[in-house]
Order: sequence, then structure tokens, then C-alpha cells
Amino acid sequence: MARLGENSYGKSRVRLSRITRVKDPVHGDRHLFDEWSVTVMLEGDFETSFTAADNSKVLPTDTMKNTVYFVARNSKAATIEEFACEYGDYLLDNHAQIAKVSVEVDAKAWERLIVEGATEATTFTMGGPELQTVHASRERGSEWNVTSGVDGLTILKTTKSAFTGFVVDKLTTLKPATDRILGTRATITWDYAVAPPNFAHARARILAALLKEFAAHNSMSVQHTLFDMGKAALDAAPEIARIHLSMPNLHHLLADLSAFGQNNPNHIFVPIDEPHGTIEATVER
Repeated sequence: MARLGENSYGKSRVRLSRITRVKDPVHGDRHLFDEWSVTVMLEGDFETSFTAADNSKVLPTDTMKNTVYFVARNSKAATIEEFACEYGDYLLDNHAQIAKVSVEVDAKAWERLIVEGATEATTFTMGGPELQTVHASRERGSEWNVTSGVDGLTILKTTKSAFTGFVVDKLTTLKPATDRILGTRATITWDYAVAPPNFAHARARILAALLKEFAAHNSMSVQHTLFDMGKAALDAAPEIARIHLSMPNLHHLLADLSAFGQNNPNHIFVPIDEPHGTIEATVER
């Protein structure tokens, strides 16, 4: 006999752009620009839609999409964390059959364009390939559980990176390196011990600490650098309980120029992103 197990349904990749017009008595009228992608998943009293072809409690996913725009229209949320919770609260408050809502929001890194040293009031440029991320979930009657992060943080250093002393067996061809390129496209998430008074300020402190540590660190391995980056983030943001870092090692291999009668004093490299090593860990208090 078949029985329905855990189940959920929702809407993915609802895209939203938002202009917020700001009156500034010093700098004149300015615009803020956000571009978000929203995913929502619902759990609750939906069993009969699976087992009895009864859609009487099913909120259409198209309505979930429309609700994103409806909530955004009057939203005062300054961060993706605040919007995720606001959107989820609306669904829980207006649909009694929903027991749990999970919301993910990704934000593109638009930044103000700088022209001749001055920031443009209404013109923006893409700051990087990375996305700001949040995953927020709440069960009816409980508090929000919020995990913030960044996806695709692409960073590289051309020195202060080594890899020696590793296991060598009959299949090992890798040579020890005392000065190599270290590059990664990191995915990083952090959980809060307490809700920060300002999600944006917490995010800025965490990212600044991660980048500063990556640049300054005398790396003996990706593992070594990952752990010290995590420690730096915990020190910079006492409101977070733990941070998870996934850092693929995107290799730049020294090109062999001997066939051309040339030496190669750490000058010419071949970028290789497949296959790559993958290193990940959680650093917690």
C-alpha cells in the first residue's frame, strides 16, 4: 500500500527588479536598484492534492509569483533577508493550510557607476559575478531561521600560496609548490546566533573579513586558508554562530615551454577549471 511521504511545492526563479527613489537634499535625487530572483516552497495540508486529485487547498504557483510582486510593491525591506521574511509572513498570514514556508532570494551585485571620481545617481554597473543569497524558513508558530551567504565569490592571488608535504604514492604526479596561484569561486553561507540589527552591515563585515584574510594569508593549502577565513568572519561578526565555505581549487598550471627553448619562471600558466579540487568545511564557535 502506498503512502505519501514528505512533500512540498512552490515557485522557482521569480525575477524582480526594483527602483527605490531617494530624496537627498545634499546630492539630489538618487535611485537604488535591486535585481532579485525568488524561490518559494510550501509545506502543509496538501496531501489530498497528491492522493485524491483534490486541489481545493492548493495555492497556484502562479499566485505565488504574483504575490512576490504584490508584497514588493509596498515593501520597505532594504535587504534580501528582510524581504524573504516579509514575503513568507504574508503567505502564512493569508493561507491557513500552509504549515511551513521556505524562501530563497538571490541578488545580483549591481553597484553605482563612478565617473571621474563621482558616483552616478541613476547609473549602475555589475560589480561581480557573485550573488548575494539568503535561505529563510519558518514553521507556523515559530521564529524565522535565516541563513545568508554569497555564491560565486571569485577571487585569486598570485603568490603567498604553497602546497607541500602531501601524501605521495605510486600514482602521484603532482609536484610540491612553494609559490603558486590560488584561485577559487567560493560559495559561502552563515547562520545567525541572534538576528543582527542590520543584515546589510553584518554581510559587509563578513565579506570584508573574508577578503582581507584571503589576501593576507600565507596559505599552505586551500584547507588552511579556508579555516582562517572562517575564523576571521566569526571574529568580525559576533552575531553569527557558524560559517560554511565551499572553495573549489581552480588551478593555473605552469606551462611547459621547454619544447620552444624557453624557461618559465612562474610567468605563463594554463587555466584549468575542470577537473578541480573541492574543499569545504564549516567553521563554528
